[in-house]
Amino acid sequence: MSEDNKDDTSSLSRRTFIGACAAVPLTGAVADLAMASTADGTQGAAASSGAPSTMSFDVLVVGSGGSGLRAAVYAMRAGNLSVAVVSKTMPTRSATCMAEGGINGVISYPGQKDSLDSHAFDTVKGSDYLGDQDCIDFFVEKASEAVRETDFWGTPYSRAKDGRIDQRFMAGHQFPRTNYSADKTGHALLHSNFDYALGAGVKFLIDYQLLDVGVEDGVCTGVVMRNLKTGEIVPVRARAVIMATGGYTRIFWTRTSTPFIATGDGTAAALRAGLPFKDPEMIQFHPTGVAHGGVLITEAARGEGGYLLNNKGERFMQRYAPGKMELAPRDITARAIETEIAEGRGFGEGMTAYVLIDLRHLGREKIIERLPQIRHVGLMFENIDLIDQPLPIRSTAHYSMGGIDVINFHTMETAMPGLFACGECGCESIHGANRLGGNSLAAAMVTGKEAGIAAAAYAAKAQMPDDKALQRLADQWRDHFRENTARTKGTPFTEIRDRMAQVLWDGMGIYRTEKGLAATVEALRDLHAEYRTASIGNAGQVYNSAYTHYIEVGNLLTLARCAALAALDRRESRGAHTRVDYPKRNDKDYLHHNLVSLKGDELVLNQRPVTIVRFKPEERNY
Repeated sequence: MSEDNKDDTSSLSRRTFIGACAAVPLTGAVADLAMASTADGTQGAAASSGAPSTMSFDVLVVGSGGSGLRAAVYAMRAGNLSVAVVSKTMPTRSATCMAEGGINGVISYPGQKDSLDSHAFDTVKGSDYLGDQDCIDFFVEKASEAVRETDFWGTPYSRAKDGRIDQRFMAGHQFPRTNYSADKTGHALLHSNFDYALGAGVKFLIDYQLLDVGVEDGVCTGVVMRNLKTGEIVPVRARAVIMATGGYTRIFWTRTSTPFIATGDGTAAALRAGLPFKDPEMIQFHPTGVAHGGVLITEAARGEGGYLLNNKGERFMQRYAPGKMELAPRDITARAIETEIAEGRGFGEGMTAYVLIDLRHLGREKIIERLPQIRHVGLMFENIDLIDQPLPIRSTAHYSMGGIDVINFHTMETAMPGLFACGECGCESIHGANRLGGNSLAAAMVTGKEAGIAAAAYAAKAQMPDDKALQRLADQWRDHFRENTARTKGTPFTEIRDRMAQVLWDGMGIYRTEKGLAATVEALRDLHAEYRTASIGNAGQVYNSAYTHYIEVGNLLTLARCAALAALDRRESRGAHTRVDYPKRNDKDYLHHNLVSLKGDELVLNQRPVTIVRFKPEERNY
């Protein structure tokens, strides 16, 4: 980093962060504040020209969650490179803060029975053997290191009586290996990574929306983004781009635990840039979302001993996973809940039906100490205090196992030079067909670190790309804004969004059939066509949140179409993908990853074999 850039950030703290970064103007001050010098000393186009400048960075991280912040820290540590994080929201409002239960990692201590091999096997089995085993072996080793490192970084982990990080059971694990900070672990990790990013001198561009990835001669040249406050569309050159934009479960809109920003922007942009979308059909439904709205009741509630009850007062998991009960993996538990409701043992009817989670037997002291966040959620969304009453819950779309195709899990590289992906938006295939609780935060920390290291190494050797192609792409998006906001007729795009969510819940939810998926594929194609002529209702440039959301809905429709196509083609049941008409797993024909690519307006489906190393596929019982 140059001495000038060091001076820019020497006094940067949480107190000054918002004033310094949250309202970066596009011209003038952007050159002074947000644009870091590149390794060869070049800058973007002069802001004083009157035209929007092209900002330039060595490494650009798109997304400010745990994996993105971790990537930025490690890119900065590589040396004299400029690194920036782009985000639609404040970093402390990313989806990582909703990952509450804990972070998996085997920690050695006297009497420890757990092992890396055990963590690897549990992850492979949890993935229903769709996870790549060489990748999983790498992951569990690095996850152990990540827990120790983030502890050193100041993450306030809960402590056992002997002073070590406390651990709890999470579903699908043989041992309690989930290290936690009460039930706010993601929030704690997010802040410790944010602190390190600020201290390292990472630049932040807040309130910017990713529009597209720039590509020239098959190489990533940067991105085009939109200033959400001013509406200006900005090309950003970068030697290396790291996508860390999170998942896409907002395709289900109101039946999901993820925040409203989880619209798959990075995955959709990578798809348009020519990269495959791997395993898009593998969407995890968390068993316990609040009945009204889907907000998460963390798996820590069951990890601490919570019961699931039907309308007969039965702990019904005895019927589905007698060996694990409430600690069965998420896919099994979610199906059990839906089965209880379908067979009349739930409360209520239709979309408002639910079962109960009961924590009363844990006692007031334990709930307040270890589960304060979910008690707060229960009071806020259901007006129920978990200390005194069971809480109505139902399964909710939670996590995207699929994502941008990562071809090297050591570096998080994609097939496009200069473009990397980490966190939930990348699919290096740790989670396969079903993610185990506690593995998401671990994956964010591991993949973010490796992406940051590799992107910095790439950027140090790469030339700063020309911005002509990026400028042309930016012009196309300016035309897109004018043409689409000028339209006064057509279906309101929010109606299309709501119909998309209903179509997906009915046809591509927890239970899937050939007929339902075929109808979903057709319905989504029609909705996507209708979307292109939909009305936005706001032609203004400044603070046009309607256009912002219009772009997000377009991304969701694209990704939903990919997921439905891959789900229709996978005629078996595996992990989170449950086909009523094909109830058995079929390793002979479907032990492969689905890869969906975009060719013009058409989707093309290909496959790649799963990597089997040590654990041969076997029947998955709990």
